[in-house]
Amino acid sequence: MSYKYPLASSSWDKMEYDAIKNVVDSGQFTMGRHVEQFEKKFASYFGSSHAVMVNSGSSANLLMIAALRYIEDPIMRLCPGDTIIVPAVSWSTTYYPLYQYGLNLKFVDIDYFTLNYDLEALADAITDRTRAIMVVNLLGNPNEFNELQRLTHGRNILLLEDNCESMGARYDGAFTGTFGLMGTFSCFYSHHISTMEGGMVLTDNEDLYHILLSLRSHGWTRNLPDNSPLKGRGIEGSFVSSFDFILPGYNLRPLEMSGALGIQQLKKLPKILKKRRLNASFFKEAMEGHPKFIIQNEIGESSWFGFSLVLRKEFENQREVIVEELKDIGFECRPIVAGNFIKNKVVDYFNFEVHGELKNAEYIDSNGLFIGNHHYLISEAIEQLAVF
Repeated sequence: MSYKYPLASSSWDKMEYDAIKNVVDSGQFTMGRHVEQFEKKFASYFGSSHAVMVNSGSSANLLMIAALRYIEDPIMRLCPGDTIIVPAVSWSTTYYPLYQYGLNLKFVDIDYFTLNYDLEALADAITDRTRAIMVVNLLGNPNEFNELQRLTHGRNILLLEDNCESMGARYDGAFTGTFGLMGTFSCFYSHHISTMEGGMVLTDNEDLYHILLSLRSHGWTRNLPDNSPLKGRGIEGSFVSSFDFILPGYNLRPLEMSGALGIQQLKKLPKILKKRRLNASFFKEAMEGHPKFIIQNEIGESSWFGFSLVLRKEFENQREVIVEELKDIGFECRPIVAGNFIKNKVVDYFNFEVHGELKNAEYIDSNGLFIGNHHYLISEAIEQLAVF
């Protein structure tokens, strides 16, 4: 089914197709110089020391958590049984790597209006056993990082960012995805920029950077810088060192085409963000006081992945009817990410606990939806929604 107002649309033009053709003509399809160039440009754009590209945002989350298992520094190392706080609303692959590396997940409620952490619930959930907090910037909206830093100040608690939905968002002038020890990004088709499939991990930590590079490619040393201390763990000799494995890694490498696409897409990101924010200004003005919907309260400077719509109490449990009506006038709709994640059968495999009630996550799970935002003006869609 095609929609008049879809969730996502392509921002590619001749630049991207020429970039793909150049890679095809070169005959170099696996990870190479285009990926390396995109990583350098991406790190520079967001003001980070290091960027490591992978084949998806989900893989970026996996790589981030894996790196913390193998870091030698005990202050940063996460071990099986350690507790990490997570928001009750996010995407599945925020959580899966945490389970896969044996961590104990503590689910905390979200704020009804911002869709990020309920800060009172989060403060109450932090204990001496808390080793890390997974910060998810939902639908482009930054978290209150000043408060997060206040809550963790002087405590051995790592801040990690799943920023896959929020490329280009800012808080106090700094980009989200750069507040934590590491931050992850997605370049999937429906996200701010698209490299077909693709993701990125940012960090300023040199040791983590080298571990990320090794884990991304089989856990070998071949793609490490010549001066990497990790090379000292391995086999000496130029021939055998080409298959020198030091960490239990993966093959999460991106394609050269994805790197080439990223170089072109990153050039467009400022204009993409400008149009998305312009749409958001129209949306906020048009939807203020809407009789059916509550919209997301912006923290800092959102990059507006999409527009959330939470049913007011008077329309509670009428989402199915309202979604069908929205579809009839051309809107493609989705739940707000994965809703209250603990309702999913998959959590039976997790080691997890729930802190307090998840009343806001549960309400949004049953009464929330979102529609798309785009890199072009969508005034007509917003006007339709305003009178819905």
